Amino acid sequence: MEDTRTCSMCGCVLEDCERTVIDDELLCDSCAEEHTVQCDHCGDTIWQNDAVADDRIHLCECCFDDHFRRCEDCGRILHDDDILWSGDYPYCAHCYDRLDVEIQEYGYKPEPIFYGEGKRFFGVELEVDDAGRDDENARSIKDMTNIRCEHIYCKYDGSLEDGFEIVTHPMTLDYHLHCMYWEDVLHKAITLGYKSHMTNTCGLHIHVNRDAFGDTREEQEQVIERILFFTELHWNELFVFSRRSPHNMNRWAARYGIEKTGKAILDKAKKGNVGRYAAINLCPYQTIEFRLFRGTLKLNTLLATLQLVNKICDVALFMSEDEIAGQSWGDFVLSVEEPELLQYLKERRLYVNEETNTEEET
Repeated sequence: MEDTRTCSMCGCVLEDCERTVIDDELLCDSCAEEHTVQCDHCGDTIWQNDAVADDRIHLCECCFDDHFRRCEDCGRILHDDDILWSGDYPYCAHCYDRLDVEIQEYGYKPEPIFYGEGKRFFGVELEVDDAGRDDENARSIKDMTNIRCEHIYCKYDGSLEDGFEIVTHPMTLDYHLHCMYWEDVLHKAITLGYKSHMTNTCGLHIHVNRDAFGDTREEQEQVIERILFFTELHWNELFVFSRRSPHNMNRWAARYGIEKTGKAILDKAKKGNVGRYAAINLCPYQTIEFRLFRGTLKLNTLLATLQLVNKICDVALFMSEDEIAGQSWGDFVLSVEEPELLQYLKERRLYVNEETNTEEET
């Protein structure tokens, strides 16, 4: 006797070409279209009543639990990569923009605003800790410089215990030195009880735009090779400059290791597994990030650090690798004319072992 199959929903006789199997039940094409959907993530067929859905997407429960959440405000389904967090709560971009928050989630990246005239721009990330992940505190720090336009914003950082990260938009060195209200920002952070140098958690990171090193990716990488070569060649002096402990340096700003050429160091960096926690982080596509430095709330130290990074970039742009290899640290610092950098080098006994009076770091 011929085996006749019928639709579990409507009872019609099924042909081989018009059957859908779901949970061991057979459905005709019409019932399948009415009562089932495909998961937009994994492609499995699921009952429509079992789907997790909004007006754009249908998901099986497994995919939703593993890869998605709902916006805390509007309920829209969001992939984990698209979530904006406010504390422990997930939001879509539209709802997040309506929140009255000052400390943005870690992945927040606004459209950059460039300040100053020139080709080389520096973006500063300064971590502060020990006085609260507090929106009011962040707002009062931002108010020191954001009166007319946005110079800085604040972000959460999981490496901090009770603080946040102060981030600038890209600025030329001259703008940082003469137009950015760093003294007011640092003073406000101190009066609110924040610390930076006097913690085990805070760093001072400086981004430099790659297109300042050349018009093509090849030209840029040649300059980056010389930056890496200089950094490894003078690692001991830069370690003293950084104020980091050996443990902190290895954890947050590991070195790649000296090689005979900068290209060999760059090749090692590309093949290694250090990731972004490198002394010179090459992961960003549009910038490189100098991560060597311990955080500070001391104005002279912050400005001197910017000036040092600028001078390293100058060396890499205008000197050959052979010239860099033939230049001692003493030769390098003898070319320093910037008063803040000169003062800091003397404080750290990095300027021909010359001592000077030193103010306490914060």
